[in-house]
Amino acid sequence: MKKKSLKRIGVILFIGIVIAGSVGAYMWFKPHRDVQSTNAFTTLTAKQLTDEFTADAAKANAKYLASDGNSKVLIIEGRVSSINENQNGDKVIILKAEEDKVGVSAGFTKETNANVSSVKVGDIIKIKGAITAGNRYDADLDLYEHAILMQSDIVK
Repeated sequence: MKKKSLKRIGVILFIGIVIAGSVGAYMWFKPHRDVQSTNAFTTLTAKQLTDEFTADAAKANAKYLASDGNSKVLIIEGRVSSINENQNGDKVIILKAEEDKVGVSAGFTKETNANVSSVKVGDIIKIKGAITAGNRYDADLDLYEHAILMQSDIVK
């Protein structure tokens, strides 16, 4: 009787490992979302987007963000406030007017970094990307955090 129980436990454990491995392999090899070939949900200015999140963050989150990771693809127009690099060496452009406290941070990819080379601080440009977070105010740090676009590229 004890042998039968151990055999059943072993079979159940093996099936569990196979299922977990299959799910893991599916997630690992799943193709990444191609943001640039996706139709944009809407076109906004950086100020319009940040004003929506400032006025009612819950409503803006429901409108633009999705819990499954496929948040809306937006085209954002604004004045280039700064151009930096992140820890991966990818370009990051902040769209924000001088008088605004918060703007939109657009992170580029290795494939789209080269398109930033012609952009200068002060230029008014359009950027297409997937929104991953809205702007917010952190009272503890007395700091505004920008809205974030990822997998961005310059709209020509």
